[in-house]
Formats: sequence, structure tokens, C-alpha cells
Amino acid sequence: MLKSNAVKLMGILLLGVTLSAHGLSDKQRAGIEQRIAPAGNVCMEGDSSCGVAMAAAGGSTKSPEEIYNTNCMACHATGAAGAPKMGDVAAWASRLDKGIEQVYANAINGINAMPAKGLCMSCSDDDVIAVVDYIFDNSQ
Repeated sequence: MLKSNAVKLMGILLLGVTLSAHGLSDKQRAGIEQRIAPAGNVCMEGDSSCGVAMAAAGGSTKSPEEIYNTNCMACHATGAAGAPKMGDVAAWASRLDKGIEQVYANAINGINAMPAKGLCMSCSDDDVIAVVDYIFDNSQ
């Protein structure tokens, strides 16, 4: 008898929980949906479905100098972590011994302490190449 009463009680509680979830107003449901919604979206380059057009495959709209000043200068102006300084002709000349294509590849993919693209994730490969050329032009 006690066991059957416990089963009945559990059934009533389960029914109550089920009915209370279905008894929410539209406003309450909307509030719950808003609270459990994802915090953000992941957008891929060229994807405009997130409401903001991401940089196209053509790359950044910034000039090589702007990209350098924003992403590269902290290390390449001070020599931090062994980065060759802009204007240091000897340091850049030694890197050219391996060929300009290798310098481009290192800038794009990262090398030693330098992260890929100097952490300019909005930069295309062409942007990075333009910045390398900008640094070389100012290091002769």
C-alpha cells in the first residue's frame, strides 16, 4: 500500500512538472529562450549571414603601414622575442639569404616566437606579403 502511494505521488509530481512547463506564457518562453541562446556566432571569411560582412578573400582594407602599426610594430620596432627590427639592414639581409618566398611563408605561417600572420587574423596572405614588402622597403 505504501509503495503504491509513493508511485501515485511520483506520478502526480511528474504530471505537475510537465503541465507547468506547458503552461508558460509566450513572454516567459521568450525569456527562457533568450537566456539559453548562444553567446555569439562563428562567421567564416566571406560569410555575410552573421549580419556583418567579413573581410573578403581579397583581404584587409588597411594599408601595409596601418597593418604594420597595428600588428607588427610591437615586436619589429623593439626586437622583442628576437624579431628583426624594421630598418636593421643586416638582420633583414640575412633573412633574404633563404629567398623572399621563404620570408613570405614565415610571415604567413609563423616562425619561432612569431605567430602566424603576426596574429592579424583579418589579414589575407596578400596583406601579409604587402607588409613584408613594406618592412623591406624601409630596411634598406
